[in-house]
Amino acid sequence: MKTILVAGTYDTKDEELHYIAEVIGGQGGNVLSMDVSVLGDPSQPTDVSKHAVAEAGGSSIQAAIASGDENTAMQIMAKGAAAKALELYRAGRIDGVIVLGGTMGTDLALDLCAALPVGVPKYIVSTVSFSPLMPPERLPADVQMILWAGGLYGLNSICKASLSQAAGAVLGAAQAVEPPKRDRPLIGMTSFGKTVLRYMVTLKPALEARGFEVAVFHATGMGGRAFESLAAEGAFAAVMDFAPQEVSNHLFGGLSAGEDRMTNAGRAGIPQLVAPGCYDLVDIVGWQPLPEAFRDRPVHAHNRLLTSAVLNAEERRQVARALSEKLAQATAPVAFLLPRGGCNEWDRPGGDLHDARGLAAFCSEIETALPDNAELHALDAHINDDAFSARVLEVFDDWVARGVIAAQA
Repeated sequence: MKTILVAGTYDTKDEELHYIAEVIGGQGGNVLSMDVSVLGDPSQPTDVSKHAVAEAGGSSIQAAIASGDENTAMQIMAKGAAAKALELYRAGRIDGVIVLGGTMGTDLALDLCAALPVGVPKYIVSTVSFSPLMPPERLPADVQMILWAGGLYGLNSICKASLSQAAGAVLGAAQAVEPPKRDRPLIGMTSFGKTVLRYMVTLKPALEARGFEVAVFHATGMGGRAFESLAAEGAFAAVMDFAPQEVSNHLFGGLSAGEDRMTNAGRAGIPQLVAPGCYDLVDIVGWQPLPEAFRDRPVHAHNRLLTSAVLNAEERRQVARALSEKLAQATAPVAFLLPRGGCNEWDRPGGDLHDARGLAAFCSEIETALPDNAELHALDAHINDDAFSARVLEVFDDWVARGVIAAQA
């Protein structure tokens, strides 16, 4: 039997939280309850009390109340809830989590879910699900959300539909999930679809033949968050961060993966092979008006959701400096592969987005700004050419031979 952590403010949402627990129990699951309220008390004791939560956050309920500020109080509870959830998971006492809340509860839920590793089922039932109130960097990589429709105050048939779905979903996920095995060393790679970047088609089977597992992350905001989350855990034997466009996005208002993009592998001591795939593009929401700053640029409408705008020469220099600054923080070897022939399929000579002057500006700035801890591998080739993948494997094999990359999990 799987056990689900059910968390929320039991002083104001007691009825709803008990309903979720009943549904989980009715489907054959166990429940461990956690109260994250501050002022009131639940109708009956929870398995983890609000006092235990506050203490896990390095404070107390008395201090939270004495602060006189609901935001300060809930941040105390959020810190404690995250710590307790991770403690319970590591002790083998929970197999998944579901958190219920409005804006206050959702704020806490994001921290709680982010504390749990990728692969642990985590569900948030919220009145603000999918809202732009939540910045990308706060969204756990594999969180699931459902709108708590019609449920702001008390149970009814509308909100029961949402609550029961979420309860069944988290239990079903806990029963069905196949956790990462980690029986082979894992390579984390970033990319986009094969229409724009194609190196993974060659590299993935080649690396698997060498005994490694390869996970390719779609670097469109949330993919980058998942990549960074696993890097921060030290999950990778090495990373091939060949699509750092989310750094450009963060600089110029596109689909950001957060300020810490391209930093966690370096901080965790993970060897990095880096290339500037699609560095020259900023991804913006395709169904919204084009921002004023990009209205005089070439753009590529990838689909109705996503449009890419081309950066000018000076902006590309800024990207080169930003990448260099991030790599300078690395505590493990870094290899920067610079394909002087272009960094996305649309940037080939004759391509719709080709800009020889902009590419030259980026290459020149990288060669100047790249920190001393990074090896530069400049190639007279395009990133989608076989020569690029061949050089990647050459560097990779050398690092394995020298023990820079561990060949066994």
